[in-house]
Amino acid sequence: MPVQTRSRRLATATRWPLGVLLTAWRYLWRTTPLYRSEEEGSVQRDAPPALPDGVDRTRLQAPGDGAGPLYHRRYEVTIRAGRVSPAELLDLVAADPDRVAPSEFATFKKTRGQDGAMAVGDEYLVRMPGPWDGPVRVVERTEGRFRLATLEGHLEAGQIAFSAEPRDGRVVFSIESWARGGDRLSNLLYDRLRFSKEVQFHMWTSFLERVVKLSGGVRDGGLRIDTRRLSTLYDAAPNFEPSALAGVVAGSGWNIDDYRQPLPPEAPGSPQPGGTWERARELMEAYEFADPRIVRAIYAPDSPLEGRDMLLEVRFWGLRFHFGVRASGVVDEVQEHEGRPVRVWGWSYRTLQGHLEMGQMDYAVWKWLDDGAVEFRIHVVSRPARIPNRLIRLGFRLFGRGQQIRFARRACQRMAEAAIPRGPSS
Repeated sequence: MPVQTRSRRLATATRWPLGVLLTAWRYLWRTTPLYRSEEEGSVQRDAPPALPDGVDRTRLQAPGDGAGPLYHRRYEVTIRAGRVSPAELLDLVAADPDRVAPSEFATFKKTRGQDGAMAVGDEYLVRMPGPWDGPVRVVERTEGRFRLATLEGHLEAGQIAFSAEPRDGRVVFSIESWARGGDRLSNLLYDRLRFSKEVQFHMWTSFLERVVKLSGGVRDGGLRIDTRRLSTLYDAAPNFEPSALAGVVAGSGWNIDDYRQPLPPEAPGSPQPGGTWERARELMEAYEFADPRIVRAIYAPDSPLEGRDMLLEVRFWGLRFHFGVRASGVVDEVQEHEGRPVRVWGWSYRTLQGHLEMGQMDYAVWKWLDDGAVEFRIHVVSRPARIPNRLIRLGFRLFGRGQQIRFARRACQRMAEAAIPRGPSS
């Protein structure tokens, strides 16, 4: 971290306790109703929006450059009897964001662009008594909306959008952000020390209250604040080079395992509705073949299988470990093996950074079309990853390989027990 940046952040930190005290004081006297919700997010719903074409991307600090979870937050207020239209209200805010910023928490200073207007490419320096002050650039400006992106040196990495829109004869003003800590220190202050998170929360809710006054109207109901926390998997990369799997052979340092589990057969021909093959496919897609006493998968149920991020909770001797994997390689086709036609459906996942292993697991259900035989297959190519912690490294060397084999064998057993046809299969 550059010395100048470190000095600025240390100076900011000295102002942070004052912001915390002001927040606590304001909380004691606040009468505005607040409706808050917080839940786990998903990549498909909560990843930051793409930047518009033609936007200057130099010095931008994207979420992928940050650390820790990504928070997708939306602050919203409904205004009635306002004297200006939604577009006019946003123009007033955009012309001088500092007029609605609570001065005890933040000030907006334009460092690039003309005063009295906002345009794409303009830059501001936002000063706050906490770990969120820093430079931003305007990346979108349309009627009723503007969006800012963080620049290098900001203590967050992400984007924030301000919008005003008509709804049932009223004006809805919202602030929507997609951000994570700019580095590990910032993530510690935000995600671990709850005071800093509350300073930011109070800053933006105060901002909304000032927007209501600027509109000349009155607040209709309370303020709504919805938070969705997205795990760090959303930008995690595999912990190995996928090309290393090409041409892997036994004795090359990789473990290669193949498992085949016969399932109840069907009549020859295409898979039958409600039959073994379809049932096995359902279990595979939902990861229900895994024994939850060994491994449990956490993921967004509405996420497509291709590209799905899953957090695997591995249980061993009362301990729980969490590892990330990403699904890919979904296959659904008729193939030919040894001169016989077979319908194959399956998918793979690769291990992500932080996993104790590196490699890929392939899961597939096969139906031989000539005689109706059905089987569940697992193909594994793996090797231990680099494990910095000596104790965990020793434990994995002693028990890791055995647990991996136990998981695969138990998965085959569960599939055989659960892939029972739901309808006629003869």
